[in-house]
Amino acid sequence: MSKRFLLFLRYVTVAILLSVSPMLVAEHVLKDHALEYGKSEMTAAAGQYLARADKLISDTLDQMRNLHRLGNVTCLPKDRAAFAAANARNSASRQVGLLDASGYIMCAAPELDGENKRLLPAYTENSPRISFSLAPDHYGGARSVIIGWHLERGIRLFTYLQPDAILAEFGPEYQRAFRQVTIRVGKSAFWLKLGNDTIDTTGDADLVTVSAESENYPVTVTLTVPEAAIMRLIESLILLLQIGCGLALILFVLLSAYFTGLGETDDQLQAAINNSEFVPYYQPVIDIATGQLVGCEMLCRWVRPDGSLVSPGAFMTYAETSGHIFEITRQLMRKTVIEVGELYRAHRGLKISVNLFAGHFLDRDVVDDIVEIYGEGPIAYNQIVFEVTERQPLEDIEMARKVIAEIKSLGSRVALDDVGTGHGGLAYLQNLGIDIIKIDKMFIDPLGTDRSSRAIVDTLIELAGNLGMGVIAEGVETREQIDALRELGVTTAQGYIFAPPLPAKLYIQLAEAVTAQTAAKEGADTIAAVPSSFGVSKKAARSGESGDEVNAA
Repeated sequence: MSKRFLLFLRYVTVAILLSVSPMLVAEHVLKDHALEYGKSEMTAAAGQYLARADKLISDTLDQMRNLHRLGNVTCLPKDRAAFAAANARNSASRQVGLLDASGYIMCAAPELDGENKRLLPAYTENSPRISFSLAPDHYGGARSVIIGWHLERGIRLFTYLQPDAILAEFGPEYQRAFRQVTIRVGKSAFWLKLGNDTIDTTGDADLVTVSAESENYPVTVTLTVPEAAIMRLIESLILLLQIGCGLALILFVLLSAYFTGLGETDDQLQAAINNSEFVPYYQPVIDIATGQLVGCEMLCRWVRPDGSLVSPGAFMTYAETSGHIFEITRQLMRKTVIEVGELYRAHRGLKISVNLFAGHFLDRDVVDDIVEIYGEGPIAYNQIVFEVTERQPLEDIEMARKVIAEIKSLGSRVALDDVGTGHGGLAYLQNLGIDIIKIDKMFIDPLGTDRSSRAIVDTLIELAGNLGMGVIAEGVETREQIDALRELGVTTAQGYIFAPPLPAKLYIQLAEAVTAQTAAKEGADTIAAVPSSFGVSKKAARSGESGDEVNAA
C-alpha cells in the first residue's frame, strides 16, 4: 500500500471525524431538546386533565354541600324536586339522590332503570365523609364516577357523573395519535383510559411518561408517549443535519484528495528540482522594422526524464505559492549562463528577459542571486531585462521599489509584463521605476479588427513614450498585427509568427543565422554593430530619449 494512499486514508479518516462527530453531537443535543420540550408539553397536558377532573369533583361536591345546607336530605317530594333541579344545573351530572348505609339508592332524580343497585360500598365507621366509586358503564374509554357525601347514620347524598364529562383532548396534536392518557380515582380504578391501547408500558420500548396528582382528591393523571413520536418534532432538522453532514463529508473527502494531490505535486516538483528537470526555453524578440533579432524572453519548461514536456500552466501557480519558484528561477538563470552565455559574450547587443514573480520582491535575496549567477559571467548585466510578472500582487511596494532600484544599479533593466491585465497597472508604472512595458496578447489579438483595442494599444504606447519607456508587443501571430504595430510606432515584438519558445540549441542556431544574414546585408561582422532596438517605439524615440539610453534595456 503506497504512502500516498495511506495519507489519503488518514485524511479521509479525519474528514469522517470532522463531519460525523459534529453531527452526532448536534443530533444528541437536538434529541435532548426535543425530549425536554415534548415532556414539558406532556406535563402541561396532564395538568389540564387534572384541572378538569378537580373541577368536576369540586363542582359536584359544592352542589351536594348546598343540598345538605338547605336540608334537602330526605325522599320527600320537595327534596326530590331539589335533586332534579341540582341535576339539571350540573351538565356533568346524570343523577342526584340519596343512598342508604348499604350503598343502595333510596331515591333519585331522574329515576333510571335498575334503581335497586348498589352505587357505593356499604358505609362503616371508618368510611370517609366523601367517597368515590366507578360505575361499570363505559363511553369512549371513560367511566362514570359516583361521588358520595355522608349525611348521618350512613345516609349519603350522591351524584352520578356522566362518563363523557371527563372526555377531552389536551396537549399537542403531534402526540395525540401515539399517546396514552389515564386518569385514576384511587389507586387502581380507571376513570379515563384514552389513546393508544397498543403501548406496552411494561416492555422495553422507549417511552416518556409524566404523572400529576391532585392535591385535593385521590385522582392521578398519567400520560405516556413513545419517544419516537416526540422525535417527529425534529425529523426534518435531523434530515437537514444528515444532508449537511453528507455534503461536509464529500467536501472534506474532496479536500483530502486535493491536498493529497498537492502533496504529490509538491513531491514531484521537489524531485524535478533535485533532478534539474526545469530548463529554459527562449522565445525570440524581433525588431519588426528591420527583421533583426534583438534578444529573447527566457521561459520555463519542465522536461521529464522521458522527454515529455509539462505545460507551465500545470505547475507554475503552485510553484509560486509553495515557494519552489525561487530555486526553479535560480536553476533557470544558471542554465542560461551555461547554454547561451557564449552567444551573448559574442553578441553584446542581444538581450535576455528573465521573469521574476511577486515573492522575489519581498526581500533583496534575488539581487544576491543575480550577482552570484551573472556577476563577471559571459552575460553582462546590461544584457539582462528582469520582467515583473503580475500573477500575484506585490505585497510591499516600497520593498519592491528598493529591490528594482538595486537591480537597475547593476546595469539591468526592468520590464512590466502583461500590462493592463495584472494587479498593479498604472500604480506599478508610477512607483517602481519600470523601463519597459510589455503589451499583453489580449490587446494584440484584435488589432486590425477591433478599433477599441487599437485605441488601447495606442494609449499605452503614448504613455510609454511620455514616460520614456520602451514597448514590446507580446503574442504577435499575424501579418496584420505587425502592420498595425508598425503604424502605431512599435518596433519590437515577439510571438509565434516569428518563432515559438525554443530550446537553447535551436535558439543559438536562429541567432547565428540571423546574425550572419544581418552581417551580410549590413557588411558588419557581428550583430553588435547594428544598434539594438529592444523595447523601443518610435514615439519613445520622439520623446527625446537617446538611442543608447533606451536601447540599453
